[in-house]
Amino acid sequence: MWIFGFKGPSGFSSRSTAEEVTQGIDGTGLTAIVTGASSGIGAETTRVLALRGVHVTMAVRNMDAGKSVKEEIIKKIPTAKIDVKELDLSSMASVRKFASDYSSSGLSLNLLINNAGVMGTPFTLSQDDNELHFATNHLGHFLLTNLLLETMKKTSQESNKEGRIVIVSSEAHRLLSNGIRFDEINDKSKYKSFPAYGRSKLANILHANEIARNLKKEEVNITANSVHPGAVATNILRNSGLVFDAIRTLGKYVIQHMIKTPEQGAATQCYVALHPQLEGVTGEYFLDSNKAKSSSLAKDKDLAKKLWDFSLGLTQSK
Repeated sequence: MWIFGFKGPSGFSSRSTAEEVTQGIDGTGLTAIVTGASSGIGAETTRVLALRGVHVTMAVRNMDAGKSVKEEIIKKIPTAKIDVKELDLSSMASVRKFASDYSSSGLSLNLLINNAGVMGTPFTLSQDDNELHFATNHLGHFLLTNLLLETMKKTSQESNKEGRIVIVSSEAHRLLSNGIRFDEINDKSKYKSFPAYGRSKLANILHANEIARNLKKEEVNITANSVHPGAVATNILRNSGLVFDAIRTLGKYVIQHMIKTPEQGAATQCYVALHPQLEGVTGEYFLDSNKAKSSSLAKDKDLAKKLWDFSLGLTQSK
């Protein structure tokens, strides 16, 4: 579907941009956190949310880069409300500090967009001794979401507006065919970068699905969904060397219609975060601003619960 830009049931396609999928939507009064907002689709998501009137907090590891993005956005959108706060998702201490500072700031929270990620890194352990893909892409966001959930619940109740959690995954979640071998996550001898990335992206969908189930049981007016942004040649590929160069070259000269721009890459998460079509929709996987089917593993409720308990154990022990 997405190669040729065919429109799906939502009325949008792979070629739709974040501005197009949010056209006419007024986000005034809404607050959002976007992780990994200093470049790529995170920066574009911030720009478009701000354009629609949302007060955005950019959660970034590189403060200088984040401030530069903020300045560029404000030049084009003088009315934009944007804050820049430091967050290193590979460090649980950093996640806890960010969440504590945000919660004590008095700001509400309607939208949490877990966008940041790493891809294709050599075997590396985080400060908390967890494999870097799993630590950054999943565990950091798992802890951040849990720590901010009470703020989101309070906001939803007081504002009578639906809260939305958007977790950026990837079609790379299909690289995992045998589930998550929890005892092998930190095993250097069995490490391969792209399967490790795929494992973290499978964890993203399982996390979204499990939190959606939990919030439904609590009858809380907050949805949680996962999205695949598409193939976008952004800084997430900076550790992939020749892969990054090849994609950039092919995207320019050979298969340019298969590689998305950041404007198109940010569309699905902006659609899921803001569009009224998705009121009450939760526990779904989206691709090209339309519902899509994830792998059977990603729908495995037992695996999702096991991952939840495993992640809870890791994050509570640090």
